[in-house]
Amino acid sequence: MPPTPSSSRLLRRLAPAAGALAAGGVLVYYTYRPRNIPGYEAAAVPPPIFGPDGNFKLPQFPRAPSRSQQIAALKKRSGPDGEEYDMLIIGGGATGTGVALDAATRGLKVALIERDDFSSGTSSKSTKLVHGGVRYLEKAVWNLDYAQYQLVREALKERKYFLQTAPHLSMWLPIMIPIDRWWKVPYFWAGTKTYDLLAGSEGIESSYFLPRSKVFDAFPMLKKTGLVGALVYYDGAHNDSRMNVSLAMTAALYGATVLNHVEVTGLQKDENGKLCGAVVRDLVADKNGTRSDPMPVRAKSIINCTGPFSDSIRAMDDPSCKRIVAPSSGVHIVLPGYYSPAKMGLIDPRTSDGRVIFFLPWQGNTIAGTTDDPCSITQNPLPDEKSIDWILQEIRQYLSPDIDVRRGDVLAAWSGIRPLVKDPKAKNTESLVRNHLIDISPSGLVTCAGGKWTTYRQMAEECVDATIREFGLRPRPYGTAPRISGTDVVDDGAILDGSCQTHKVRLIGAHGFSKTLFINVIQHFGLETEVAKHLTESYGDRAWSIAALCSPTAKRFPARGHRISSLYPFVDGEVRYAVRHEYAQTAVDVLARRTRLAFLSAQAALEALPRTIDIMSEELGWDKNRQDLEWKETVAFLESMGLPKPLLSSTRKQIEEGGIDFTNSSEFKMFSRHDRQRDE
Repeated sequence: MPPTPSSSRLLRRLAPAAGALAAGGVLVYYTYRPRNIPGYEAAAVPPPIFGPDGNFKLPQFPRAPSRSQQIAALKKRSGPDGEEYDMLIIGGGATGTGVALDAATRGLKVALIERDDFSSGTSSKSTKLVHGGVRYLEKAVWNLDYAQYQLVREALKERKYFLQTAPHLSMWLPIMIPIDRWWKVPYFWAGTKTYDLLAGSEGIESSYFLPRSKVFDAFPMLKKTGLVGALVYYDGAHNDSRMNVSLAMTAALYGATVLNHVEVTGLQKDENGKLCGAVVRDLVADKNGTRSDPMPVRAKSIINCTGPFSDSIRAMDDPSCKRIVAPSSGVHIVLPGYYSPAKMGLIDPRTSDGRVIFFLPWQGNTIAGTTDDPCSITQNPLPDEKSIDWILQEIRQYLSPDIDVRRGDVLAAWSGIRPLVKDPKAKNTESLVRNHLIDISPSGLVTCAGGKWTTYRQMAEECVDATIREFGLRPRPYGTAPRISGTDVVDDGAILDGSCQTHKVRLIGAHGFSKTLFINVIQHFGLETEVAKHLTESYGDRAWSIAALCSPTAKRFPARGHRISSLYPFVDGEVRYAVRHEYAQTAVDVLARRTRLAFLSAQAALEALPRTIDIMSEELGWDKNRQDLEWKETVAFLESMGLPKPLLSSTRKQIEEGGIDFTNSSEFKMFSRHDRQRDE
């Protein structure tokens, strides 16, 4: 029977409502659909258990060649009969180690040389975010800038790979944008939802609006006035230098010759003026009082991944080359953990001078920064007092006036140099490249510079691709891949077909990691809960090896693990592991980059220095002269981490005996010492 006119009118009236209801249902489902969030999967390799015979077998992890073995391999190849490398990479930061891992897993013969330590420069001094860049997205929309849009889109894609390849070192972090006017709510809501949409399958939880009451529940430190609500979106955070060291050591396991504290002193060219190698020198031997001989290293290609120092390597190749690096200083400060919630960050997109400032929980403390000012290039730049004061002043603008933001609360401060780059082949050589640059000089020096931590893997992939094309290198499927997981359960070699697979190659520590691994470690070794969580979240399944290296305490509990600082969960086993398995050669290597103590508290690092030197002396056989040198150089480094000037003249004896007079320090005066009786 055909519909009557009245029923047709009813259907037409109901159609918009039904369409809106269906669209709303789709939106609700998309927002709250079940998702497998990267980083929360079960471990690829289950934790060890007691066998039927009652024995407990720790995982048998493969060992990378020792540093001395790597030196020997370099010397062997440096001789006239030695096989030349396909690639010689200069620089052991995020980009350099990323290139090394990519090339090694494509079956190429790779050597990496780092003058200082892995992540000793910019790569350890980041904001600790793995992000697409909300502020870049805003610029892309308002300026109709497709390049900015591409930068955000690519970074969001890379963000997910951190969680897949190193779930123990990366995590999702909700970040709050406080809103002080109602008309801004739809503006920021649209921005964060666009960010979610761009992330697509790379995204996780959706952004959401928090009304005023919920804002203070989530972030009670915020000021109560001038706030109508907040938008919360999700981004990634990570432990930058631990990630960098893991990249280097994973590359070593895949056959790369990886060396820190080895300096390139010159580049070599053939009769046609093409680069064919470099001359290098071991700096550790110098520290031990034995001069090392220069070693020539032959290679088909040379890759310059030295970040802010890119121009110094380019000048070795061509002294008349145009500079491409425009260095910019970013200062960060570290405050006690009570300044922020443990699981919520904050971004202030509208500071007093238009810059963006982040306020993020990290390793139990709070990071605030960053500045962005032109600077000169130095090895360990000092954080200037003006930048520290500016950050503190901005923090005061959005924290409750009940909280006294004090200069004395700054536990550490550092300056990282961001290597913005200019394309030397561009017509307008003054314009900066927003992402990264790959340049090949007439003599064949490949320079990969710029970019940011989030896109290190993509930079490495593009750099290796360009080098393969330029020099006719021949990638090949990886033969017998190392069993990095410590078992036969996972065969990572199955995916290594000669193409780039670094988005799938799991780093050292990733295979056996899960969010509950710390419980297994506690139950077997009797570590403190805070220590066990720290070890599993910094080393993944290698926490088993470190726990085994921790010395017994002779206490009921904890059964193992002596802290090198009473305030932080870093233990003696980490120092031994860093020396034996991660090429740590100086106290700064351990305190700043294997552990993160120097970044969390410069003074705590100074107090841990005697114990650290003692353990490393046992492991490396340091004599008195080397120990004294370590004390001197580490204290000098801690100045760049914000160590107060009065402490720079501290001696080891003063630290060990508690002979430092703090009574006139700003820190001593910050607290009530209860030295007078109270009136009853």
